[in-house]
Amino acid sequence: MNKTTNESKGKELVGTVVGVGRLKTVKVKITHVFRHPLYQKAVVKNKRLSVHNELEGIVVGDLVRIAETRPISKTKHFIVKEKVTKI
Repeated sequence: MNKTTNESKGKELVGTVVGVGRLKTVKVKITHVFRHPLYQKAVVKNKRLSVHNELEGIVVGDLVRIAETRPISKTKHFIVKEKVTKI
């Protein structure tokens, strides 16, 4: 049961890179927009995740696809799969 870091059967999310301060780690902001069940107002929730990064050239502001993986450290449970090009 040898899995490489590019294989994943968990969640895949798209988010924006907001920090690249540490070696092989980036902070990614995930935005979730939904309607409130009672008041029907749009609610925006943001989550910042520490993500393992093996790719070159990731800078703040890039749109990236991340995938859930085994725990890499205490706070890292996702890896960067690819840099997403904006349409």
